[in-house]
Amino acid sequence: MLTHPTVDQLVKLGLAGMARAFTELQSNQSAAGLDHAEWLALLLDREATERSNRQLTARLRHAKLRQRATIEDVDWRAPRGLDRTLFQRLIAGDWIEAPQNLIIEGPTGVGKSWLACALGNKACRDNRSVLYQRVPKLFPDLALARGDGRHRRLMKRLGKVRLLILDDWGLEPFGPDQRRDLLEIVEERYGRGATLITSQIPVDRWHDVIGEPTIADAILDRIVHNAHRIKLKGDSLRRKIASLNSAA
Repeated sequence: MLTHPTVDQLVKLGLAGMARAFTELQSNQSAAGLDHAEWLALLLDREATERSNRQLTARLRHAKLRQRATIEDVDWRAPRGLDRTLFQRLIAGDWIEAPQNLIIEGPTGVGKSWLACALGNKACRDNRSVLYQRVPKLFPDLALARGDGRHRRLMKRLGKVRLLILDDWGLEPFGPDQRRDLLEIVEERYGRGATLITSQIPVDRWHDVIGEPTIADAILDRIVHNAHRIKLKGDSLRRKIASLNSAA
């Protein structure tokens, strides 16, 4: 089947969405009643939609979110102390634009990482760049990058995204290199990008986890003083789900 010359021209111009829409409209008898302006509007709308979808796919791929979580799937019934009013304000994303920080604190299994990924997904959908990092893996990666020459490039990547998610903060005390890397990250991001931190460790114990009081003061001053706080509680949702599955 031969393609219409217009389709070939649209493809050559990089307007693949318009090309597909043109082909579909040609074969749709109901489109015969549309005037030129209506045809053009449909073609442009299709191109814009496909470009937006491609850009979203690229942002999500770059974000590397650990879980496929969305704000539409938040379980408000779970008894974990999630402040619905606050969380809905956070969904709007003004805190990312500000930029401010967000700390999600609570015991294991209550959904800290899931909520963080849901907010990360929404930020991607709102055309904001996002990067997810598990802290226990991040520091070994930075140590390896320091040895093979990628350290500066990786630190720049961590510094420039609009929303950086640091998951599982403080599971182990920080060493000297980790403290320095962390200070550089939060210094680079201060006033330039939002940071979302999840942690099982209460904020009032972070100073001891970081160690080296002077550096800990500098790090926490840049993170905590302008941070929204979500304090979750309750039993592990993962254990509840596993128990329900085993009983089924």
